[in-house]
Amino acid sequence: MRASRLLSMQLLLQTRDRMTARQLAQELETSVRTVYRDIASLQAAGVPVYGHGGLDGGYRLVDGYRSRLTGLTDCEAETLFMLPPQGPATDLGFGAEAMAARLKMAAALPPGMGERAARIGQRFLLDATSWEPAAPGTELLPALTQAVKESTAVRAACSDGTERTLMPYGIVLEAGHWHTVAGCGHDIRAYALAELAAVRPSAARFVEPPAGFELRLWWSARCLTEGQGSRVYGT
Repeated sequence: MRASRLLSMQLLLQTRDRMTARQLAQELETSVRTVYRDIASLQAAGVPVYGHGGLDGGYRLVDGYRSRLTGLTDCEAETLFMLPPQGPATDLGFGAEAMAARLKMAAALPPGMGERAARIGQRFLLDATSWEPAAPGTELLPALTQAVKESTAVRAACSDGTERTLMPYGIVLEAGHWHTVAGCGHDIRAYALAELAAVRPSAARFVEPPAGFELRLWWSARCLTEGQGSRVYGT
């Protein structure tokens, strides 16, 4: 279990570039104290991870370092074939890319592992679709997704007749309803897409979300404040 966590930590740092102890603890579902111990273990094993303080602080790997410990276990390979190719990824405009990524990863598996994983995956059906019509606001997702990826502001027409300039920091799917978490002036708020009448791209750009902003942590705090659950999918 600990070896798996150490590998996961190493791969997280490899893909995220910089993460705080709190962020690592959240991702790995452990304590900050355990993260400190695991970082020390990685350093003792020769992994070039270092930490620094300040607003841009956190843990990083030395530039250019890449782990070769990326082999999948049997169980990890099986999950590739369990995940539905449709659903939220399609709504966000990533359906084809998600399918292509899964096929490429599956093609890289050793023959025996790939065949077993495909066979096991065929025995599970995770249907992410709904018999109900598409949630209101789903048609706004492509424009918002592009804005999130490109860090560009949008002009949003709200259902109350007002219009605002939003800086979309992320998109959240909660219980079948889409939201964008965006900066507006000096505030960060969640906007239900069902409450937006239209979204227009803007040429204005923003650098990044405020220092310390983490979509999952922000949404979890909001859910706790409002007494809601926090089983969400965010990007």
